Amino acid sequence: MPADLASSLAPAGIVGQGFWDENQDWITAIISIAVALIVATLLDRALSHRGQQMATAVVRGELSAATDTRLRFIRRLIYAAIIVIGVAVALAQFDGINKLAASLLASGAIAAAILGFAARQTLANLVAGIMLAVTQPIRVGDWVYVEEQYGVVDDIRLNYTFLRSPGGQQIVIPNEKLASGVLRNDTLGQGTVNPDAKIWLPADVDAARAVEALADETGHDVTVAETTVEGFRLDVVGDPCPPPQRAPREAELRLRCLARLRSEGLLAVAE
Repeated sequence: MPADLASSLAPAGIVGQGFWDENQDWITAIISIAVALIVATLLDRALSHRGQQMATAVVRGELSAATDTRLRFIRRLIYAAIIVIGVAVALAQFDGINKLAASLLASGAIAAAILGFAARQTLANLVAGIMLAVTQPIRVGDWVYVEEQYGVVDDIRLNYTFLRSPGGQQIVIPNEKLASGVLRNDTLGQGTVNPDAKIWLPADVDAARAVEALADETGHDVTVAETTVEGFRLDVVGDPCPPPQRAPREAELRLRCLARLRSEGLLAVAE
């Protein structure tokens, strides 16, 4: 190499080496996060494509809904774990972070209390999501009733579960509510449900005649479920149907009950 060329490259090499020495921590941290994002995204896309094939298999009856739900949750757990590892590796490049971590470990009780209080809701939803994936009170594709919300389970994620109502609206429910609350799963069991309607009538209506008329109309038992000073409530049950048809069947059942009560003269007709 000519002497003049070597002398011209030397300063550039020194500058490059100096830049690396000054910014080595930041460069390594950025590369760590970038690699984690790339690996997590590629793996998530591969598992997502596999998940679509599994969803088709569920529809065909080749794969259970329980297995499909667990695989979806594991996919998202792997994605989150890779990102957390990448961020941890990036933070480990800075001496200040290491010193801070050491001081926090020295006062572990205080740090745990602070972090636990700050992230209690997120952690509660995450733990509840793991419980849902393991115990499976609901699965993807199940029709459920949660806190006056009825719909089919579209997805169960790390922190939230997504329902789709019969009208097509998306309902987002924190996993903690599902794990700690009361829910009704219409898909578990026999796979069919009995639509039910609650009919309120004034106190001056003959309850016995109303019960007899609606029992004759539906072919099922009718019960007086609640009474108040203003009136009483009848619980009416309809014929079994698949869970997706529950809402329209219940609307139809209410109309039939009201029409029968009016024809019996037990309910005034609006003028």
